[in-house]
Formats: sequence, structure tokens, C-alpha cells
Amino acid sequence: MLMVSLIQLDKKEQHSHAHKLLRECLRPYDLQDTPLVYGSHGKPALAGDSPLHFNLSHADGIAACIVSDKECGIDCERVREYRPNVVRRVFTAAEQAMLEAAPESERGLLFFRIWTLKEALAKADGAGLSYPVSSAGFSFDGSSISCTAGGYSFRQYILRGGGYVVSVCEKTANV
Repeated sequence: MLMVSLIQLDKKEQHSHAHKLLRECLRPYDLQDTPLVYGSHGKPALAGDSPLHFNLSHADGIAACIVSDKECGIDCERVREYRPNVVRRVFTAAEQAMLEAAPESERGLLFFRIWTLKEALAKADGAGLSYPVSSAGFSFDGSSISCTAGGYSFRQYILRGGGYVVSVCEKTANV
């Protein structure tokens, strides 16, 4: 189950709102009151023996939650001007070339499409900030998303005419 909310809140309220989305997503499973526990890298999970996994994200004007029967990650961002220093540091050579080949007017959206996929992958893996995102390369063929890191599937949503990007990653195999 995927839930996205486009709403203007301050940073503290965004965090709280994302957790409200989680509780709403857990309602059909009667797990909305289940406490959370945290893994060694800080990834939250449902306490007990729940077969469900979840992940949360929030950014300026958006909050998102995914609940799945697989390990999962989600990232959302408001599209804005991209930062070339981040591209040089964490994008693969192929991703950098793809960004440079894109028309200037599309580079911000393309940057955040790739960035949110990298973040969702790191969150699905459970390693968070310690995941080597520069080692995972993404490419697009129409609506199909390919990644050099095997064992994952990806979905992406472009919202409000390219103003926001939501990327979802789910493990498909033991990696």
C-alpha cells in the first residue's frame, strides 16, 4: 500500500504527518497501534512478528509511506535546481552523462528522479546513509527503470506536473 500526501507543513510537522500516514496504512491490517523498533542503521520496523515492512519519507510539501510484504524503501522530494557537486559525488558516469545530455529545463526533474531512486534503494537495503549509492546506476526506458544493483524492483511517480518525485524500491530476492 502506498500513500502520498501533498501538504505544506514545517519540518517537525512533516515527520509527524508521515507517521500518521503509516498508522493509516496499517489500519486495514489492525496494526496501527503496533510499536516501532529500529535496526542497527536506524531503519524502523514493526515490533513483533509482523510480516509487513514499511518505510517513510517527507520533504518540503510532501510526505509518503509504503507498506509491503517485502523489504521496501521510499523517497520523495520537491523538484528544484540540482546540485552539480552531488552529481559528481554520487552519480555514476552513465547517470552524469544522461543528466548532461538532458535539456537544461529537464535536469532538475531528472536529477531528483535518479536521487530519489538511490535513496529508496538505500532505505530498502536497510543500510541507509551507509549504502554506497554511487555504486548503483539507474537508467530509464520509457516507464521502465533499470538498476545495476540486482534483486530490486522500482516504481516512480511524478506529481504535480513534475513538481514532486516519489520513488519506491522493493526487494525481489535475497541480496
